[in-house]
Amino acid sequence: MITNELLKKYACLAVKIGINIQKDQMLVVNSPIECKELAREITEAAYKAGAKRVIIRWSDEIVNKLFYTYANDETLQEVPDYLVDQLKYIVEKNAAVISISAPTPGLFKDIDGRKMSLAGKAMSEKTNFYRKHMMADGAQWLVIAAPTYAWANKVFPDLKKEEAFDKLWEAILKACRVTEDGDAVKEWEDHMEKIARYNRVLNEYNFTTLEFKNSLGTNLSVKLVKNHIWGGGGEKAQNGVFFAPNIPTEETFTMPDRNGVNGKVVATMPLNYMGKLIENFSLEFENGKVVAYKAEKEESTLKKLLETDEGSNRLGEVALISHNSPISNMNILFYNTLFDENASCHLALGNAYTMNIKDGNTLSEEELIKRGYNKSCEHVDFMFGSSDMEIVGIKENGEKVQIFKNGNFVF
Repeated sequence: MITNELLKKYACLAVKIGINIQKDQMLVVNSPIECKELAREITEAAYKAGAKRVIIRWSDEIVNKLFYTYANDETLQEVPDYLVDQLKYIVEKNAAVISISAPTPGLFKDIDGRKMSLAGKAMSEKTNFYRKHMMADGAQWLVIAAPTYAWANKVFPDLKKEEAFDKLWEAILKACRVTEDGDAVKEWEDHMEKIARYNRVLNEYNFTTLEFKNSLGTNLSVKLVKNHIWGGGGEKAQNGVFFAPNIPTEETFTMPDRNGVNGKVVATMPLNYMGKLIENFSLEFENGKVVAYKAEKEESTLKKLLETDEGSNRLGEVALISHNSPISNMNILFYNTLFDENASCHLALGNAYTMNIKDGNTLSEEELIKRGYNKSCEHVDFMFGSSDMEIVGIKENGEKVQIFKNGNFVF
C-alpha cells in the first residue's frame, strides 16, 4: 500500500520538477475521479510552492463510455462552447497543466470506433489552438500516472485486486525514481542532465537520416528535417521556465521529415488507442506515407487512426531509448504509452512538436510544413525498439555513425 509520505514525494516531484510552478502562476490538473488523492496532494504541493490558483478538471472514463454508447452522430460532433472557453482561459492565463494518466485498457473495445472518431475529430478541430499552444511549450505541462483497479488488473491479472493495485503503484514509483529514503527531486535533476548529454551529442552530429534495423523485420529509413533539434528530459517553455513534460521519461526525440520515411517498422508492444488495444502490428512507408499496414488485433482501429486526417498516416516524432533502461528492465507491459514508450525506441504518427526544429515556435504553420513538419489532430506514440536494434546515423557528407548497437546507445 502506498504511504502518505510517498504520495507527497510524488506530488512534490510533479510540482517542483515536472512543471516547476512559478509564484502566482495558475495550475490546471486534469484528473480521473479515481485519482483524487494524488490530485489533492498535487494541489497542496502547488499552493505551498506559490501557485495562485489550482483548478481541477475531473474526468470519468465510464461516463465517457456511456456518452459514446448513447449519443447520436449530431451530438457526438457538438463541442460545447464552455469547453472551448475553458481551454482559451487556460491559454490566456499562461497556466501550467498536469495531466494524470490512469487508463482502463480495452474499456472501449465494444464501442463503435466510427463514433469515437467523429467525437475526437470534432474536439480536435475546435481545440486546435490549445494543442498548438501545448505542443509548442507555450507554458509548462506534465503527464504523470496513478493506478486504478481496472488498469492494475490488466497489468497483473494473476493477482488479487488490492495486491495488483499496490504492485502497480510500486512499479510507477520505481519508474519515477520515488523511494522512501531517496531524494526524488535530486535524482531527477541528475537524470535530466544525462538525457541532455545525449541531446548535445546528437545535435552536434546533425544527422540527415537515421536507419533502423532488427531481426523482427524493421528496416526503416527516417529522414530528419533540416535544422532539427533533439530534445527530451527537460525543456524550456516559451515563458522561460524549465520543466519536465513527462515523468517518467528516458527519451531523446526529434522531428522526422514528413515526406522522408521509407521502409517497414514492426511494433514491439501493443498500442492502447482510444481504449482499444492494437496488437502485433506493422506499417510500411513510402515517401513518408503509410502505404500498407496489418495488425493481428484491432486492425480496423489502426485503420481509423491512419485515416483520421492527411497527417495521421505520417510521422511526427522519432525517439531513441536504450533497451537497457529502468522501465525496460522491469519487464512489465503497462498498457500505457507514458511508460511503455519509455521502455523502447518509439515513433509517433501525427503531429510534430514545433520545438524540434530551429525557430519552430515562431514560424508560421505554412513555413513549418514547407520544412517537413507534419500537421495532424493526432499524436500517437508506438513502440518498436528491441534488444537487437541497430541504429545508424548518416551525416550530411554521407559518413555513417553507429548510434545503437544491441539495442543501446554506443556513446
